[in-house]
Amino acid sequence: MADFSKRNAMNHFIDTLNFRMLQLVFMIRDAISPPEKKITEAGVKTGFLVLDYGCGPGGFTIAAAKMAGPSGRVYAVDRNPLALESVKNRARTNTLSNIELIHSDCRTGLKAGVIDVVLMYDVFHELDASSSVLTEVHRILKPCAVLSLSDHHLTEGEILTGVRGDLFDLTHKGKYTYTFSKK
Repeated sequence: MADFSKRNAMNHFIDTLNFRMLQLVFMIRDAISPPEKKITEAGVKTGFLVLDYGCGPGGFTIAAAKMAGPSGRVYAVDRNPLALESVKNRARTNTLSNIELIHSDCRTGLKAGVIDVVLMYDVFHELDASSSVLTEVHRILKPCAVLSLSDHHLTEGEILTGVRGDLFDLTHKGKYTYTFSKK
C-alpha cells in the first residue's frame, strides 16, 4: 500500500511540475503575442457567450472575459484540474466574475445553440476524439456563431482537413486564426 501511495504522490508531483512548466511557456507566449490579437480576430464583443475549449492556464479565457464584459460570459473548458484552478485564480486576481469553469475532455453540459464564439487555440492537435469535440462545439454554437481555431503544431492543410466536413465551413483565414461557421 505504501508503494502505491508513493507512486501516486510522485505522479501528482510530475503532473504538477509539467503543468507549471507549461504555464511558464504560456506566460512567455502571451507576453510576446498578446491573446487579444486572436480574440479580436474571432470577433468577441461585449455581451457575448464564449467557450474557451482547452483553456489551459487561462490566458485566452481572461482576455475573452474582459472583452465580453460583465454582460457576457466565458466558459473555460479543460480536462486538467490544475488548468481550471489556474483560471479560477487568475479570474480572482483580475476581479472577473463572468467566467465559469467546466471540467471535461468533450461534453460541456451547455444547452444547444447558446454560444457566440468558441475559441480553440493550440489544443486541436492534442484532441483524442476531435470529431466528438467538433460535434459538441457544433451543437452548442448559435446558428450564425463561429469557431475560431489556431494551432501552431499543425499545418494549414491539417487544420482545414481536420475541421471542414459535414459540420463547418472555413469563412475567413486571418493573420492569427481560422474562422469556421456552422453548416
